Amino acid sequence: MNHNAPHIIQLLQQAGELIMDVYRGGSAKAEVEWKSDNSPLTLADRKSHDFLTEFLVKLDASIPIMSEESQQIDFEIRKHWTRYWCLDPLDGTKEFIKRNDQFTINLALMENALPVMSFIHVPVSGHTYWAIRGQGAFRHAGGINSRIQSNNKKKDWIAVGSSSHGTDVEAEWMKQFPVTSYLKIGSALKFCYIASGLADVYYRSRPTMEWDTSAGHLLVEEAGAIFSYMSEDNGHYNKPILLNPPFWVTISL
Repeated sequence: MNHNAPHIIQLLQQAGELIMDVYRGGSAKAEVEWKSDNSPLTLADRKSHDFLTEFLVKLDASIPIMSEESQQIDFEIRKHWTRYWCLDPLDGTKEFIKRNDQFTINLALMENALPVMSFIHVPVSGHTYWAIRGQGAFRHAGGINSRIQSNNKKKDWIAVGSSSHGTDVEAEWMKQFPVTSYLKIGSALKFCYIASGLADVYYRSRPTMEWDTSAGHLLVEEAGAIFSYMSEDNGHYNKPILLNPPFWVTISL
């Protein structure tokens, strides 16, 4: 499957352009629907989902797809999946609506409930951050893949947190580390910041779903950082309930 990484990056770039077509179209194209969980859905979410699910099936029809915008498959069926795609076709829909440029496409290939290949595409910049288990983390920009690495430092840490969901609990938790500045960043870009050495710690106490974290999980680990869920079943996906426990990411101590 590794040889498909360049093709998948190309697919994500095309999906990113579909998102940007909507983004550039202004308010008329950015009409918002609200799902049953009170989360927003835009035309860009649907276009990205439809495009990527169609082409991932063409790439390998034997691999099922778990997408935020699909009807979720019952666990009695999912529990037999040894390999599947975990997709968020537009992570940071609230940021998309705010027009602050901080949204991504998240895609991870999962094997035995863990991510083995992951991609976070940033439509505004056109950059794709990606990783393969055991082979490192990279940024694809301008047709060139560059190795990325998290920081290794003892002071002056930069904390990164959600621009839409930050809490006082998270700010308090950060005090155990040598944090001197704090950035509010939307979507899975927070993982990209840590993997690229632009930030050093991230804690999330509020709920996330598996498609929010699976791609970033592998990316930061392959870049040399630490990812940990605060639960006994640490790090395993395809759970009966797809809601994540709180988690944290730090550079190596």
